[in-house]
Amino acid sequence: MSVALANMAEPAGDRSRVLIVDDSAVARAVIARCLEPTERFVVAGSVAHAAAALRFLQTQRVDFILLDVQMPGVDGITALPDLLVAGRGAKVIVVSTTANVGAAVTVQALAQGAADTLAKPASGESQSRFRRDLIDKLDRLDGAVPPSLLICPLPDNRKPVRPLGKSGGVGDAFDLVAIGASTGGIHALSSVLRMLPVSFTLPVLVTQHLPASFMPYFAAQLALVAGRPCDVATDHLRLRPGRIVIAPGDAHIRCIRLSDGSGAIRLSQDAVPSGCLPSVDPMLQSAAAAFGDRVMAIVLSGMGRDGADGARRVHEAGGCVVVQDRESSVVWGMPGTVAAMGIADAQLPPDRIGRLMIERRRP
Repeated sequence: MSVALANMAEPAGDRSRVLIVDDSAVARAVIARCLEPTERFVVAGSVAHAAAALRFLQTQRVDFILLDVQMPGVDGITALPDLLVAGRGAKVIVVSTTANVGAAVTVQALAQGAADTLAKPASGESQSRFRRDLIDKLDRLDGAVPPSLLICPLPDNRKPVRPLGKSGGVGDAFDLVAIGASTGGIHALSSVLRMLPVSFTLPVLVTQHLPASFMPYFAAQLALVAGRPCDVATDHLRLRPGRIVIAPGDAHIRCIRLSDGSGAIRLSQDAVPSGCLPSVDPMLQSAAAAFGDRVMAIVLSGMGRDGADGARRVHEAGGCVVVQDRESSVVWGMPGTVAAMGIADAQLPPDRIGRLMIERRRP
C-alpha cells in the first residue's frame, strides 16, 4: 500500500485532520494545496482508493474524509457506509466532478450518510472558488458534533420493543408527527414515509441534517416517496392535514399553536447546544409545548445527540417517543442517545415505525 502522509511528523495541535481519497494524484495534490495554507486543517493522509483508506483508518483518526466517487475497485458511494464506520465519527464530504447540486451522485451520497458534497472544478477552471467552497464547508462542519457522542453504547436498561397491535384499527392518540434524522436518515425516512396510505391525514414535520441547497430536491424526493405534498418550511407556514414540512438547511423549525387549534411554523437561527443547523431539538421542544401529549416524536439514524433534549420534552409532556432500532441504523448515535435516557416508548425498524404512525396508537 502506498500512503502519502502529510505533516505526520508535526503534531496537528488543534487543527482538524483530513484524509484525501482520490485515484488522481493531481486531484490529491490540488486538494492538499487548498488546505496547506490554513491554520485549521492538516492533511493527515492521502490515498488512491477506498481499500487504502480503510487500512489507513485502522490506525489513524481523522476528522474529515474527502472522498472521490469514480475510483478503481470499489467506488466512493459504495464504500461510503464502511468509511463512516471506520472513520469513527469522521465527516465525509464527497468531492467529485459529478457532485453538482441535485445530481444523482449528490442524492446518493447524502442518502448514504455524507455530510456534504462538492463539485471538482472542470479542466481549466479557476481553483480559487473550489478552495473557498471547500474551506467554507469544512469550517461549517468542523466541531458540530462532539466525537464522544457519535456512537452510543447499547444501554442495559433500554425499553424492550413492544409488538404492534394486530387489530388494524386507527386510533386518535396524536395530532402531529415530528421526525428527526441525520447520517443514514434519508433512507430510513423514505422507508417510514412510503408506508403511509392516502388516508393518513396528520401533518408531519421533518428535520434532516442536509445542506440548504439540497432541500428543494429533498422535498421533491419525499413528496414522490410519500405520495403527498412536501414543503420546505417558511416563516408563518400553516400546518395542513396530510402534508409534510421539512426544515430548511439554514434554519430551525419551531411549532406554535394557533387560536383555532391548528399549528404554524416559525423559523429561527438561534445557537443550540448540539451546534446543528437545522437542529431536531427546537422542533421537538416546540412541538411538545404546542401540542403536549398529542405529539409523536421519531428519532432516526444519525450521529451525535441532536434530538435528545427535544425528545425528553415530548416525553415529559406525555407524548410518544419512538427511535429507530440499532440493527437498522447506519449510526445509532441520535436514536441510541434517546434510548439510553430511558424515554423511548419503542425501538423499531423504519417500516414498523411507519405502521405505528398509521395506527395512531401508543406502543
